[in-house]
Amino acid sequence: MNILEIPFIAAIRQNHALEHATIHVLTQRNPYLHLVGRTTPQGFLIYGEVGTELVAEAASEALARLQRGEKGLAVHPRCGTNIATAGVLAGLSAFAVTSVRSKSRLAKLPQILLATTAAIIVAQPLGLALQEYLTTSPQVERVRIEKVTRQVIGKITVHRVDLGRE
Repeated sequence: MNILEIPFIAAIRQNHALEHATIHVLTQRNPYLHLVGRTTPQGFLIYGEVGTELVAEAASEALARLQRGEKGLAVHPRCGTNIATAGVLAGLSAFAVTSVRSKSRLAKLPQILLATTAAIIVAQPLGLALQEYLTTSPQVERVRIEKVTRQVIGKITVHRVDLGRE
């Protein structure tokens, strides 16, 4: 068994995929929604001004579409995986450039800018690939939505989508 098949990790990857798919469905219906998602071991959270019924309907549709094989819904261009990938690659590239001895740090600035820009360009497709093969799993055949609840914390609306497994 590889690490991605450990039940706890497999469940988080499935939850992450369904979170992305739900956000895709919600924003396809209303492109002006500003939403943030966060995966949990029990399901996922959706932060943003959207009705509870809409979140429940979108999650149900997203689950059905993933189960029908729409794997692309599991990957989202604004996922934290993409941001982390860009940050790590940009940081490593800047570190590599600054590790080379030269007369002044200012003289390295053009190389740092070039290296970090190249790293961010590489990070875009790499982050999507990491989502596809590592941080999400569209294999949600045994997943079910147990409940969707709404909570308001100050001015922030949070929807909790609890998932279960057959």
